Amino acid sequence: MRVVLDTNVLIAALIFQYGPPDTIYRAWRAGRFELVTSHLQLDELRRISRYPKLKAILPNHRIGMMINHLNRAIVLDHLPPLPNGVEADDPDDNFLLSMILASDADFLVTGDRRAGLLRRGSFQRARILPPAGFCDEAIPGG
Repeated sequence: MRVVLDTNVLIAALIFQYGPPDTIYRAWRAGRFELVTSHLQLDELRRISRYPKLKAILPNHRIGMMINHLNRAIVLDHLPPLPNGVEADDPDDNFLLSMILASDADFLVTGDRRAGLLRRGSFQRARILPPAGFCDEAIPGG
């Protein structure tokens, strides 16, 4: 099973120990599914980690360790353009849909309820779920 995690899920995994995002991150590290990321997402993680509100609660070494781990995932170098007429409500999330296209992912997990990806419900063959729903469905007993 191939899974794309929204950057907000990765950040939440570092902030909220033992919550659904952390459970998902630990399940990937234990080899329970294949994680798909991209150089674009790794750059986004680095950029977000420098936001003052995150720097106050998230030490640099934790982000660095996560990025080192993510380099062992399926890291996409180039993302395909989305088909005409297809885009996320938030243009900054288009790369997540492109990652699904490039990897033929089974799931996209996002915690962003305002951006519209969860309302979409699916893209291509990938189901779009919140972290708790993904834990219940894909990694029971997390």
